[in-house]
Amino acid sequence: MKSTFDHLSVKISKQATKTYSTSFSLGILFLNKKLRNAIYSIYGFVRVADEIVDSFEGYNQKNLLAQFSRDTFDSIENKISCNPILNSFQEAVHQYNIEISLIETFLKSMEMDLQKVDYTEEKYQQYILGSAEVVGLMCLRVFTNENQELYEGLKPYAMKLGAAFQKVNFLRDMKDDYYLLGRVYFPNVNMDDFSSDVKMQIELEIEEDFKTGLAGIKMLPASSKGGVYLAYIYYQSLFKKIRRLPAHQILRERVRINNGQKIGLMINSLVLNKMGML
Repeated sequence: MKSTFDHLSVKISKQATKTYSTSFSLGILFLNKKLRNAIYSIYGFVRVADEIVDSFEGYNQKNLLAQFSRDTFDSIENKISCNPILNSFQEAVHQYNIEISLIETFLKSMEMDLQKVDYTEEKYQQYILGSAEVVGLMCLRVFTNENQELYEGLKPYAMKLGAAFQKVNFLRDMKDDYYLLGRVYFPNVNMDDFSSDVKMQIELEIEEDFKTGLAGIKMLPASSKGGVYLAYIYYQSLFKKIRRLPAHQILRERVRINNGQKIGLMINSLVLNKMGML
């Protein structure tokens, strides 16, 4: 029966999430059980695309991404895929009416990572939209669960939260992005002269995104609020750690939150959620 393969597909997406991100895995545990499989499936889909453009060096990444894109849309059209990650993703797409335009925009941003891009403000915003904001909207479709009015109302908040997470990732991964992948996402930034003033301007932008994102979290249904808040405080903690470092140091090391700290953040988030303080 196909249900057996569908069950296996979700398990593989769940395992992909656990393998690549302990923080998101913890956050998903705070969601209502009915929502978890779809979020695992979205993360699995996004993760595979990201791995193609980031990690498959030495292979024809352009062809691999093109094939992955074709397989994605075929799976959605046919409501099945032999690729378990895509099979679970298409199920989430149909169950929660995730717009094809969001998927197309995401994949276009992945294509940008296959070439050297001199990021202007316009291209930077285009990349943020595709790589982060639309992923937030895919998840929001799950969180609002057919409540179109709530979805429309929370869209700008979800996009800002996704943007904040991605910009923190850019700062966290700046060393590897620049020295290993040859990428500089922030527009008009000279990495040979990455100063404290430039870093501060980026941080102020992220701070505003976080502020808007938090307002949206407080308006989420109870079924998803705790999980999204946990992701928020994890990224806030990472952001605070980055802010304390001088500009030159983030070009030398990848900033991390250790597992002990993550457990502490999880417990704090659980307490606040149970007390109705979110």
